[in-house]
Amino acid sequence: MDADKMVRQANQIAEYFKVYPQARAEEGVEGHIRKFWEPRMRAQLLEYAANGGAGLHPLVLTAIESIRADQAA
Repeated sequence: MDADKMVRQANQIAEYFKVYPQARAEEGVEGHIRKFWEPRMRAQLLEYAANGGAGLHPLVLTAIESIRADQAA
């Protein structure tokens, strides 16, 4: 997937959940990415974030940290 499109899609998820309390917003973004993004898309997002993650919403970055932590465990 094109990186710009991926960032836009991830940020749209964050924009939807940002109105919720912080903990619920973080859960929502993470849950959506885990549930609805296929493994290749998640891997691309993780790689993009590892290379700086330019333009990613802070809620997306928090979700990525959590996903990475689970993969490392």
